[in-house]
Amino acid sequence: MSSSSYVNRFVFLSLLLLALSGCTTKYAPVKDMAALEVKFADPLWDGVKVPALQQCNRFGGQAETPRLTISNIPGEANAVIMEYSDRDDLQMNNGGHGKIGYTIAADSGAVTTPAVKGHSFELPENVFLVSAHANPGWDKAGAYMPPCSGGRGNRYYVTVKAVYEAPEGEQSKLLGQGKLELGKY
Repeated sequence: MSSSSYVNRFVFLSLLLLALSGCTTKYAPVKDMAALEVKFADPLWDGVKVPALQQCNRFGGQAETPRLTISNIPGEANAVIMEYSDRDDLQMNNGGHGKIGYTIAADSGAVTTPAVKGHSFELPENVFLVSAHANPGWDKAGAYMPPCSGGRGNRYYVTVKAVYEAPEGEQSKLLGQGKLELGKY
């Protein structure tokens, strides 16, 4: 193989890994990013095992995202973004189960997010779609795909980001981040 083929292959693989990692240039990280505290506001969820019926339609579930309580949100933040993931499935990791935003008031400090129904594009008030789940061919399309491994023990989690969504022409900022284990299914 020629050296230019190796370079082309390296560039392609680098771009592919960047895309799969969910990395985005929309939000410029701030120097002193806050560590968000993320907890379940829904008593069904314990972070160890995905609750009964909280899996995708394909496996008999009628699920929705767990409501989350997010605190230590920097004052400048005007939205939080939840990225739902399956760390045991490359395609569904790094937000592959859907990326959903929730508009908040500046200086709120803490919020409780509403539940978002799985396999639907109908979103509650102040909730917006960042990107739909990555595998509509596996189950029904929608903003969020609930855990869908068929009970193989895959590990699910949510990454929460506090952001400043800037008006057009200004740079948006990533102000804080936290993770919460959703459990195994």
